[in-house]
This record gives sequence, structure tokens and C-alpha cells, in this order.
Amino acid sequence: MAKGFAGRIALKAIVGATVLLLIGSQAMAQSYRYMDCDELWYARNEIYADNGYCFQTARAIRAFGSDCFPPWGALSRSEQREVDLIRSWERRKGC
Repeated sequence: MAKGFAGRIALKAIVGATVLLLIGSQAMAQSYRYMDCDELWYARNEIYADNGYCFQTARAIRAFGSDCFPPWGALSRSEQREVDLIRSWERRKGC
């Protein structure tokens, strides 16, 4: 019985975390509408910085530093979708 109860609690925690992630992602997608080009640039590159990307431009190095680390900017599918979404907003806004 304890295993079943613990399993249900764990499942509820996973479902709850998934719902929060989806809500957060949708909220972030809505907020891109209100960002200017600089804010969109920062949001997009912050995703790469969190994944150890080796920035080359002076602007990016000033914003995120010159340190890079594995996975060297490789993105998960969800991160790539987020970057693609931000890029679409950058195109819409003529950034």
C-alpha cells in the first residue's frame, strides 16, 4: 500500500510540475510580444549561455561572459523550439 501511495504522490508531483512548465512556457511566449529587439536578443542568447555556448561577438561576451562549457551551446528540443519562437518574434519586429 505504501508503494502505491508513494507512486501516486510522485505522479501528482510530476503532473503538477509539467503543468507549471507548460503554463510558464505559454506565459513566456506571450511576453515575447511585448519585448523589444534588445530584450528578445537577450532572451534568445540567454538560452545558449545557459548551455555553455562560446560567444564570439563583443556584445554577447559583455552580456554573458567568455566562459563556455559542455554541451557547448547544444540545445534540447524544447530549448530549440523556444529559440525558434524568439527568432520568429525578432523577424516580426524587424530586429
